[in-house]
Amino acid sequence: MQIALLAGGLCASPAAFSQEAAPADHSTVRIAYLTQEVEHPPALSNLDEPPADEGLAGARLAVADNNSTGRFLKQGFALEAVTVPIDGDPAQALRDLAAAGHRIVVLDLPGETPGALARLPEAANLLLFNAGSTDDSLRNALCAPNLLHTAPDRAMLADALAQYLAVKRWTKWLLIVGTRPEDRLYAAAVKRSAKRFGAEVVEEKTWSEDHDARRTAQAEMPVFTQGKRHDVVIVADETGDFGDYVLYRTWEPRPVAGTQGLVPTNWHRAHEAWGAAQLQSRFKAAAQRVMSPRDHAVWAAIRAVGEAATRTRSTDPAALAAYIRGPDFTLAAFKGVPLSFRSWDGQLRQPVLLAADRSLVSVSPQDGFLHPKTELDTLGHDQPETGCRR
Repeated sequence: MQIALLAGGLCASPAAFSQEAAPADHSTVRIAYLTQEVEHPPALSNLDEPPADEGLAGARLAVADNNSTGRFLKQGFALEAVTVPIDGDPAQALRDLAAAGHRIVVLDLPGETPGALARLPEAANLLLFNAGSTDDSLRNALCAPNLLHTAPDRAMLADALAQYLAVKRWTKWLLIVGTRPEDRLYAAAVKRSAKRFGAEVVEEKTWSEDHDARRTAQAEMPVFTQGKRHDVVIVADETGDFGDYVLYRTWEPRPVAGTQGLVPTNWHRAHEAWGAAQLQSRFKAAAQRVMSPRDHAVWAAIRAVGEAATRTRSTDPAALAAYIRGPDFTLAAFKGVPLSFRSWDGQLRQPVLLAADRSLVSVSPQDGFLHPKTELDTLGHDQPETGCRR
């Protein structure tokens, strides 16, 4: 097998591997990071090229953080990063990791792939973290007892936005949906949240791909957004095919939210409260760029392992997995409250940031949305409504 040395690690066929070792003479926790190359569709704008190390940079910082704490307990953390080519097989990559003795794997993969991997026979004794997919199905019908989620699902994101809009009394929504499958999934989450928090989707429209928003938005968007009276325009455009061109071009002067405009997210570059500025600066110094939501989801997964190792004084993967799933586990993730994993679907409870391009607007759950156990469970699928049968 031909191996070539590349920046950031070793590249091999069929997958790329990079390793970061734990300190010598420490008891070591091995953590694998598994991702896959994707072919990005043509973007309307080249202003925000996806970083080549997105996700991986979050993993590297988390391992460094774990080792910084772990050295006092003679604990070390080693990262092995595996990147599967576009035409490669993530399932085989996970099998290879399991065969090599890995028991903790962070999956930075889209769609329903994490759920499929969690059901492999070779994954039965693994602790898997989903840090890449927002699919609601992974927390419901496709959930698995060995799969935890540090990325928020679409239901959590939509609920966070809906709470804020309810507080503002912007309860009549015009929903504009793209044609991609993920856009329809986002729109479904938005409609669920509207019913949950007393809003109404007064009209739903589909923006077809035969429009070139760069050339036609000024003329077409005002006409397209005419219709029933609404307080806010909700956009479901996860790829960014047209959403940025809705802003400031609507027929009526209305705010835009959803995948563009006011965006619900687990992390944002403008977030500085609760010590987040310190994490932002450390990440920027290490990666030479700002931390993305994907980076933070990966970072949170690996930090959860480090926190469990500190609390249990153990590096045994089985002991760490049991503690992380248990009722005593909490994670400090620079979001104002301790985070924990829901027992019914493995989702990490966490506040959701509501941000514009350069500013943090609010944080959900909003004041006044109460819950008998924790207000964080007002975001996403609560235990009585879960479809997860683990």
